[in-house]
Amino acid sequence: MTSQNPDPLENNLTGLEPGGGVPPGETPPGEGTSVGPQGPRIREDRGFVQYLWIVMIAVVVLLVVLFFVGYIVGILD
Repeated sequence: MTSQNPDPLENNLTGLEPGGGVPPGETPPGEGTSVGPQGPRIREDRGFVQYLWIVMIAVVVLLVVLFFVGYIVGILD
């Protein structure tokens, strides 16, 4: 009994060379290698918010220091 190929088109695949290789130009081009935006990196300006936080922390530290200095001197009894 001879076995028959269940898929008759298997032997007629286009684009395959003998041995299973693929000729040049048969496959689609690969993906691009560049990812994300290209060009010079532009720094975002966060100056106002950054300096606002620094000023707020400096004010809190100054108030704490003034509290302890007033307590040591005797103003805050």
